[in-house]
Amino acid sequence: MKKIKEIFTRVKELQHADHEDITDQLWQLICYSPKFPLRLQQQQLLDEATPFTLEVDDPHFSHSVLKFNGFIWGNGSRKVLITHGWSSKGADFIDLITALRTVENLQIIAFDAPGNGSSEGELSNLLLFAKATEAVIKTYGAPDVMIGHSLGVVANTIAIQQTGIKPSLLINITPMVNLKENFITTMNSADVPKAAQDKFFESFNKIFDVPTSYFNLADIYQEGVAVKHWLAYDKDDKMTPFAYMQELLNRHPVITSKEYPDATHERIIKDPRLIEDILELVRKQ
Repeated sequence: MKKIKEIFTRVKELQHADHEDITDQLWQLICYSPKFPLRLQQQQLLDEATPFTLEVDDPHFSHSVLKFNGFIWGNGSRKVLITHGWSSKGADFIDLITALRTVENLQIIAFDAPGNGSSEGELSNLLLFAKATEAVIKTYGAPDVMIGHSLGVVANTIAIQQTGIKPSLLINITPMVNLKENFITTMNSADVPKAAQDKFFESFNKIFDVPTSYFNLADIYQEGVAVKHWLAYDKDDKMTPFAYMQELLNRHPVITSKEYPDATHERIIKDPRLIEDILELVRKQ
């Protein structure tokens, strides 16, 4: 957290300097993902897993191939793939993974996306998340169940489209629906003037060759990506305003959803209510 606080402070300082271009610092603010150390119980969970390392190309930030780490529990015929959200890691799903290990005939796969957890990368982005998800699918086979949280939901959606698979069950937990609005919220929290924000988005368009508005889950989502699609949310989620979630659900009524009041964006993956519901869904799958 120390580095992100330093970036935040630097952005606030530079924006008041005459003719200072703060775009480079805004990339740090938006794309640096703080890495939190493993807790003892998380390390013990990983010690019980079969580890693996795969690679993805990063043409936008490091301009190199990045290694990312993953973990497998069990050797059942039914595969469950878990994709974490921003500033997170596979082990943060310790409660859910522990619960899923009680279900017979499962193989559970989780990983740390590039720039997150134990994996390589100074800066990260949605496409690196999606590429890592694709790499896991191509290496270990199509999962029967895909679970994503926050940005991991969008990564899973893109990976499904890129690989052409069709999971039996797609579980989306508090998805990051509108990426551009999330960026704006982050920059507003650092009092970044609109002119500087506009310059950042111009830079984004140039680097990724698409506007930020392209990354809207309501637009990206396609009917038929999964046999069954289930979504969990907290209506008072501060990270993903319900208006965006409502747009997604209204435009795609095939998605079954359930609200978890007071779960919050970060803690919902540990919520006993959610974990019990996911277990039930997976058992029935």
